[in-house]
Amino acid sequence: MSMSTTGSSEPAMAVFWDNVKTILYALALAMVLRFTIAQPFRIPSGSMQPTLAVGDYIVVTKWSYGYGRFSFAPLEGLLPHGRLFGSEPERGDVVVFRPVPEPDRDFIKRVIGLPGDTIQIINGALHINGEPVQRELLGMTDECPGGPRPEVAMYRETLPNGVSYVTCDKLERSELDNTRVYEVPEGHYFMMGDDRDNSADSRVPSVVGYVPYDNLVGPAQFVVVSFDETTSLFRPWTLFTGFRGDRFLKAVE
Repeated sequence: MSMSTTGSSEPAMAVFWDNVKTILYALALAMVLRFTIAQPFRIPSGSMQPTLAVGDYIVVTKWSYGYGRFSFAPLEGLLPHGRLFGSEPERGDVVVFRPVPEPDRDFIKRVIGLPGDTIQIINGALHINGEPVQRELLGMTDECPGGPRPEVAMYRETLPNGVSYVTCDKLERSELDNTRVYEVPEGHYFMMGDDRDNSADSRVPSVVGYVPYDNLVGPAQFVVVSFDETTSLFRPWTLFTGFRGDRFLKAVE
């Protein structure tokens, strides 16, 4: 007496293809959310210290400035220039963007200059449209590692629109402490890092320069989670020992 296996294999194959479809649907949903709602980024350098630390994982919202080519990276080469449902950033926003000299890399800096502004750094102090920005010395801090000294000067800067944040000044006299006058072109923005002596930003035309509106990805909203430099996936226990609890779900300001 022979037995047929057809009846048992067909349900198994049906279950297999149902699982495959479920996975594909989940991946498609994840891609839609990434392109249209929000995208996570990891902070790899200290140019935005102390606002953002190396090892922070942040969330950037895609709809805030509308949708441009770089909202859909790495598919930007297939899309036209311009923005859909566009909205302009405000002075002081912390923004992810693609610079013109390096359009394949994501950068994150603070919007300092708007279209038509003049920007200059004089003796380390930021000037916008010929007026010095309010700057208050808060003291010394070790929250900006990577400088020549363990502790560096920390300042609170307040922009003309009232946005306030903390910057680090690691060097008393650096090449970026005194600059020429930058005239921000129409449709472009001037970006700076909060770690002023450790940031390749709009002061360095060969790396960043003026950032076109079209090249904005979106503003950083909050830190999802953060791990210090001791964390390694090859040592799973460091995911707990290196976890920075004080940065968990911290708003980016």
